[in-house]
Amino acid sequence: MQIFLGLAEAGSLSRAVALLSQSQPTLSRQLTALESSLGQSLFERHPRGLTLTAAGQALLPAARRMREGAQELSLALAARETSLAGTVRMTASEIVCCYFLPEFLARMRLDHPEIQLEIVASDEVENLLDRSADIALRMVRPEQGMLVARKLADWPLGMYAHRRYLARHGVPTVATLAQHHWLGFDRADQLLRGFAAAGFAVEREFFCLRSDSHVAMWEAMRAGCGIAVGLQSLAARDLNLQQVLPEIPIPPLPLWLTAHRELRDTPRLRLVFDALADWVGANP
Repeated sequence: MQIFLGLAEAGSLSRAVALLSQSQPTLSRQLTALESSLGQSLFERHPRGLTLTAAGQALLPAARRMREGAQELSLALAARETSLAGTVRMTASEIVCCYFLPEFLARMRLDHPEIQLEIVASDEVENLLDRSADIALRMVRPEQGMLVARKLADWPLGMYAHRRYLARHGVPTVATLAQHHWLGFDRADQLLRGFAAAGFAVEREFFCLRSDSHVAMWEAMRAGCGIAVGLQSLAARDLNLQQVLPEIPIPPLPLWLTAHRELRDTPRLRLVFDALADWVGANP
């Protein structure tokens, strides 16, 4: 049923690979076995992916109720755990995981070696409701009522370039902004919306180097490739970086710590949740 739901929601075998963490041939074999055991075809195969048959549509609501029941059971059992020993799965953006969390993780290993930590470094919003993670550091406030959230900080942003780049190309001004090399995202549109909000309507091609990896763009900027938007606290660590165009306003980046409401009362989760909040507060 989990594979059936994954395929139904992904719409294709290829997109379900990442969702279900199984290979495409394995998913295909298991789907064939499921349909064989039920004696009915659940999906129509076509070049664009998969479409539910009438039998698949009939099965979908019951399969979703099964998943909800399994999640409820898992949460109820986890909330009754009293031991600190065990695993806590955390998710945060690539930037946070690479440049901010390591010191916290080292401290946790020293203070609580009985707690095993799993780190999901991803800029995708992991779903706490289906236990993809226990704790999340997010840049947006969660809306689901089953989650608890604590705002930890507003992280100031700025535009930065390496001094080597500025020596070659000069310091940008509002008038010469379009003449410079800008680093941005590939598919994500946050920077496009941010530039538009600041009064500069730019297209994707405005950014001469593009990647949806924030870490890749930050390191490219540090190598002298161009100008990138980033956290002021991170830029302050590198004396070779210089902030440019400070007159262009950039809203700060909010940081939210979230966990499932029931899991908040699991001792080891509560300990990691509170320790992470305290650590961020002490290291703004």
